[in-house]
Amino acid sequence: RGKRQRFVDKNGRCNVQHGNLGGESSRYLSDFFTTLVDLKWRWNLFIFILTYTVAWLFMASMWWVIAYMRGDLNKAHDDSYTPCVANVYNFPSAFLFFIETEATIGYGYRYITDKCPEGIILFLFQSILGSIVDAFLIGCMFIKMSQPKKRAETLMFSEHAAISMRDGKLTLMFRVGNLRNSHMVSAQIRCKLLKSRQTPEGEFLPLDQLELDVGFSTGADQLFLVSPLTICHVIDSKSPFYDLSQRSMHTEQFEIVVILEGIVETTG
Repeated sequence: RGKRQRFVDKNGRCNVQHGNLGGESSRYLSDFFTTLVDLKWRWNLFIFILTYTVAWLFMASMWWVIAYMRGDLNKAHDDSYTPCVANVYNFPSAFLFFIETEATIGYGYRYITDKCPEGIILFLFQSILGSIVDAFLIGCMFIKMSQPKKRAETLMFSEHAAISMRDGKLTLMFRVGNLRNSHMVSAQIRCKLLKSRQTPEGEFLPLDQLELDVGFSTGADQLFLVSPLTICHVIDSKSPFYDLSQRSMHTEQFEIVVILEGIVETTG
Protein backbone atom coordinates (compact mmCIF):
# COMPACT_ATOMS: atom_id res chain seq x y z
CA ARG A 1 0.00 0.00 0.00
CA GLY A 2 1.05 3.55 -0.58
CA LYS A 3 2.14 5.47 2.50
CA ARG A 4 -0.45 7.81 3.93
CA GLN A 5 0.57 11.29 4.95
CA ARG A 6 1.25 11.30 8.66
CA PHE A 7 0.30 13.92 11.22
CA VAL A 8 3.64 13.37 13.00
CA ASP A 9 6.60 11.84 11.16
CA LYS A 10 8.67 9.15 12.84
CA ASN A 11 11.50 11.67 13.30
CA GLY A 12 9.19 13.79 15.47
CA ARG A 13 8.43 16.52 12.91
CA CYS A 14 4.80 17.64 12.91
CA ASN A 15 3.29 18.11 9.45
CA VAL A 16 1.28 21.17 10.38
CA GLN A 17 1.34 24.53 8.64
CA HIS A 18 -0.51 27.52 10.04
CA GLY A 19 -2.00 29.93 7.57
CA ASN A 20 -4.54 32.75 7.18
CA LEU A 21 -4.26 33.65 10.85
CA GLY A 22 -3.45 37.33 10.37
CA GLY A 23 -0.52 39.11 11.94
CA GLU A 24 1.77 36.08 11.95
CA SER A 25 4.92 38.18 11.47
CA SER A 26 4.15 40.50 14.38
CA ARG A 27 3.44 37.53 16.64
CA TYR A 28 6.78 35.93 15.79
CA LEU A 29 8.64 39.22 16.24
CA SER A 30 7.01 39.83 19.62
CA ASP A 31 8.78 36.66 20.81
CA PHE A 32 11.96 37.33 18.88
CA PHE A 33 14.25 35.30 21.14
CA THR A 34 12.29 32.06 20.63
CA THR A 35 12.00 32.83 16.91
CA LEU A 36 15.78 33.22 16.72
CA VAL A 37 16.34 29.93 18.53
CA ASP A 38 13.95 28.12 16.17
CA LEU A 39 15.72 29.37 13.03
CA LYS A 40 18.05 27.12 11.09
CA TRP A 41 21.76 27.22 11.92
CA ARG A 42 22.74 29.11 8.78
CA TRP A 43 20.35 31.95 9.63
CA ASN A 44 21.50 31.95 13.25
CA LEU A 45 25.14 32.29 12.22
CA PHE A 46 24.25 34.99 9.69
CA ILE A 47 22.35 37.05 12.31
CA PHE A 48 25.14 36.43 14.84
CA ILE A 49 27.86 37.74 12.50
CA LEU A 50 25.70 40.58 11.14
CA THR A 51 24.72 41.85 14.60
CA TYR A 52 28.29 41.94 15.87
CA THR A 53 29.58 43.53 12.65
CA VAL A 54 26.96 46.30 12.69
CA ALA A 55 27.41 46.95 16.42
CA TRP A 56 31.19 47.11 16.11
CA LEU A 57 31.12 49.43 13.11
CA PHE A 58 28.55 51.68 14.81
CA MET A 59 30.51 52.00 18.05
CA ALA A 60 33.81 52.52 16.20
CA SER A 61 32.12 55.27 14.20
CA MET A 62 31.02 56.94 17.42
CA TRP A 63 34.60 57.01 18.70
CA TRP A 64 35.78 58.37 15.37
CA VAL A 65 33.09 61.09 15.43
CA ILE A 66 34.17 62.22 18.90
CA ALA A 67 37.80 62.40 17.78
CA TYR A 68 36.77 64.28 14.64
CA MET A 69 34.57 66.82 16.50
CA ARG A 70 37.30 67.53 19.05
CA GLY A 71 39.98 67.88 16.36
CA ASP A 72 41.99 64.97 17.77
CA LEU A 73 42.68 63.58 14.30
CA ASN A 74 44.71 66.65 13.29
CA LYS A 75 46.54 66.99 16.62
CA ALA A 76 47.17 63.32 17.31
CA HIS A 77 50.95 63.67 16.92
CA ASP A 78 51.18 66.82 19.08
CA ASP A 79 52.81 65.77 22.37
CA SER A 80 51.50 68.86 24.19
CA TYR A 81 47.86 68.09 23.31
CA THR A 82 45.70 65.68 25.33
CA PRO A 83 43.23 63.91 23.04
CA CYS A 84 40.09 62.06 24.02
CA VAL A 85 41.67 58.74 23.08
CA ALA A 86 45.43 58.55 22.73
CA ASN A 87 46.87 57.35 19.42
CA VAL A 88 43.61 57.46 17.45
CA TYR A 89 44.46 58.96 14.05
CA ASN A 90 41.71 57.66 11.75
CA PHE A 91 38.78 55.25 11.56
CA PRO A 92 40.90 52.04 11.57
CA SER A 93 42.66 53.15 14.75
CA ALA A 94 39.27 54.06 16.30
CA PHE A 95 37.99 50.61 15.34
CA LEU A 96 41.04 48.96 16.90
CA PHE A 97 40.52 50.95 20.11
CA PHE A 98 36.91 49.79 20.28
CA ILE A 99 37.90 46.14 19.75
CA GLU A 100 40.63 46.37 22.40
CA THR A 101 38.14 47.86 24.85
CA GLU A 102 35.24 45.53 24.00
CA ALA A 103 37.33 42.36 24.07
CA THR A 104 39.34 43.61 27.11
CA ILE A 105 42.55 42.94 25.22
CA GLY A 106 44.16 46.17 26.39
CA TYR A 107 47.41 46.46 24.47
CA GLY A 108 48.07 49.76 26.26
CA TYR A 109 48.89 51.78 23.17
CA ARG A 110 45.41 53.33 22.81
CA TYR A 111 43.59 54.49 25.94
CA ILE A 112 40.94 56.99 26.98
CA THR A 113 42.00 60.11 28.91
CA ASP A 114 40.25 62.06 31.67
CA LYS A 115 39.89 65.18 29.48
CA CYS A 116 36.97 63.72 27.54
CA PRO A 117 33.64 63.49 29.43
CA GLU A 118 31.76 62.55 26.26
CA GLY A 119 34.21 59.68 25.76
CA ILE A 120 33.56 58.44 29.30
CA ILE A 121 29.80 58.49 28.64
CA LEU A 122 30.30 56.64 25.36
CA PHE A 123 32.50 54.11 27.16
CA LEU A 124 29.72 53.40 29.67
CA PHE A 125 27.18 53.06 26.86
CA GLN A 126 29.52 50.72 25.00
CA SER A 127 29.92 48.51 28.07
CA ILE A 128 26.16 48.25 28.61
CA LEU A 129 25.39 47.65 24.93
CA GLY A 130 28.13 45.04 24.63
CA SER A 131 26.84 43.14 27.67
CA ILE A 132 23.30 43.12 26.26
CA VAL A 133 24.40 41.90 22.83
CA ASP A 134 26.65 39.22 24.33
CA ALA A 135 23.96 37.97 26.71
CA PHE A 136 21.32 37.85 23.95
CA LEU A 137 23.33 36.22 21.17
CA ILE A 138 25.53 33.90 23.24
CA GLY A 139 22.50 32.82 25.26
CA CYS A 140 20.64 32.08 22.03
CA MET A 141 23.53 30.02 20.65
CA PHE A 142 23.93 28.09 23.91
CA ILE A 143 20.23 27.21 24.05
CA LYS A 144 20.27 26.14 20.41
CA MET A 145 23.31 23.89 20.94
CA SER A 146 21.75 22.28 24.02
CA GLN A 147 18.41 21.50 22.35
CA PRO A 148 17.55 17.79 22.65
CA LYS A 149 16.74 17.28 18.97
CA LYS A 150 19.92 15.31 18.30
CA ARG A 151 19.56 13.41 21.59
CA ALA A 152 16.41 11.89 20.14
CA GLU A 153 18.52 10.19 17.46
CA THR A 154 19.68 7.66 20.07
CA LEU A 155 16.18 6.92 21.36
CA MET A 156 14.84 4.00 19.36
CA PHE A 157 11.23 2.98 18.82
CA SER A 158 10.17 -0.29 17.23
CA GLU A 159 9.33 0.09 13.55
CA HIS A 160 5.97 -1.65 13.96
CA ALA A 161 3.49 -2.16 16.77
CA ALA A 162 1.98 -5.59 17.44
CA ILE A 163 -1.28 -6.86 18.93
CA SER A 164 -1.00 -10.11 20.83
CA MET A 165 -2.06 -11.85 24.02
CA ARG A 166 -0.08 -11.05 27.16
CA ASP A 167 -1.05 -12.18 30.63
CA GLY A 168 -4.35 -13.37 29.23
CA LYS A 169 -5.27 -9.94 27.81
CA LEU A 170 -5.33 -8.65 24.25
CA THR A 171 -2.57 -6.04 24.20
CA LEU A 172 -1.12 -3.46 21.80
CA MET A 173 2.66 -3.50 22.25
CA PHE A 174 5.72 -1.67 20.99
CA ARG A 175 9.28 -1.28 22.24
CA VAL A 176 11.44 1.71 23.14
CA GLY A 177 15.12 1.77 24.00
CA ASN A 178 17.94 4.17 24.84
CA LEU A 179 21.24 3.59 23.01
CA ARG A 180 23.36 5.82 25.25
CA ASN A 181 24.75 4.98 28.65
CA SER A 182 23.50 8.30 30.04
CA HIS A 183 20.08 7.90 31.59
CA MET A 184 16.80 9.61 30.83
CA VAL A 185 15.78 10.94 34.24
CA SER A 186 12.05 10.89 35.12
CA ALA A 187 11.21 9.30 31.79
CA GLN A 188 7.48 9.10 31.11
CA ILE A 189 5.65 7.80 28.06
CA ARG A 190 2.24 8.77 26.71
CA CYS A 191 0.23 7.68 23.68
CA LYS A 192 -2.29 9.70 21.72
CA LEU A 193 -4.77 8.26 19.24
CA LEU A 194 -5.53 10.73 16.42
CA LYS A 195 -8.75 9.86 14.66
CA SER A 196 -11.62 11.74 13.08
CA ARG A 197 -15.06 11.25 14.59
CA GLN A 198 -18.52 12.75 14.58
CA THR A 199 -20.24 13.82 17.77
CA PRO A 200 -23.86 12.94 18.56
CA GLU A 201 -24.71 16.58 17.75
CA GLY A 202 -23.38 16.11 14.21
CA GLU A 203 -20.11 18.02 14.65
CA PHE A 204 -17.20 16.54 12.69
CA LEU A 205 -13.84 16.50 14.50
CA PRO A 206 -11.07 15.87 11.93
CA LEU A 207 -8.24 15.34 14.44
CA ASP A 208 -9.74 14.21 17.70
CA GLN A 209 -7.14 13.22 20.30
CA LEU A 210 -7.80 10.30 22.62
CA GLU A 211 -5.50 9.11 25.37
CA LEU A 212 -4.33 5.50 25.27
CA ASP A 213 -3.77 4.00 28.70
CA VAL A 214 -0.20 2.67 28.89
CA GLY A 215 -0.13 2.20 32.66
CA PHE A 216 -1.31 5.42 34.32
CA SER A 217 -3.04 3.60 37.17
CA THR A 218 -0.19 1.16 37.81
CA GLY A 219 2.71 3.56 37.22
CA ALA A 220 3.96 1.57 34.25
CA ASP A 221 4.16 4.80 32.23
CA GLN A 222 7.07 5.91 34.47
CA LEU A 223 10.05 4.29 32.77
CA PHE A 224 13.44 3.19 34.09
CA LEU A 225 14.93 3.26 30.61
CA VAL A 226 18.18 1.33 31.11
CA SER A 227 17.36 -1.56 28.81
CA PRO A 228 14.76 -1.70 26.02
CA LEU A 229 11.21 -1.86 27.39
CA THR A 230 7.96 -3.11 25.93
CA ILE A 231 5.12 -0.63 26.32
CA CYS A 232 1.66 -2.20 26.58
CA HIS A 233 -1.86 -0.91 26.05
CA VAL A 234 -4.55 -3.35 27.13
CA ILE A 235 -7.46 -3.47 24.69
CA ASP A 236 -10.38 -3.68 27.10
CA SER A 237 -13.81 -2.09 27.16
CA LYS A 238 -12.27 1.33 27.87
CA SER A 239 -9.90 1.16 24.89
CA PRO A 240 -10.72 2.98 21.61
CA PHE A 241 -9.75 -0.25 19.79
CA TYR A 242 -12.31 -2.39 21.63
CA ASP A 243 -14.90 -2.27 18.81
CA LEU A 244 -12.39 -2.79 15.97
CA SER A 245 -11.79 -6.12 14.30
CA GLN A 246 -8.60 -7.31 12.68
CA ARG A 247 -10.02 -6.50 9.24
CA SER A 248 -11.24 -3.03 10.19
CA MET A 249 -7.82 -2.16 11.62
CA HIS A 250 -6.49 -2.10 8.03
CA THR A 251 -9.23 0.19 6.74
CA GLU A 252 -9.66 2.63 9.62
CA GLN A 253 -7.95 6.01 9.30
CA PHE A 254 -6.11 6.70 12.54
CA GLU A 255 -2.62 7.40 13.86
CA ILE A 256 -0.93 6.63 17.16
CA VAL A 257 1.55 9.24 18.40
CA VAL A 258 3.96 8.13 21.12
CA ILE A 259 5.44 10.88 23.30
CA LEU A 260 8.51 10.10 25.41
CA GLU A 261 9.38 12.81 27.92
CA GLY A 262 12.38 12.98 30.21
CA ILE A 263 15.40 14.93 31.36
CA VAL A 264 18.76 14.30 29.70
CA GLU A 265 21.16 13.38 32.46
CA THR A 266 24.26 15.01 30.94
CA THR A 267 22.77 18.42 30.12
CA GLY A 268 19.66 18.65 32.30
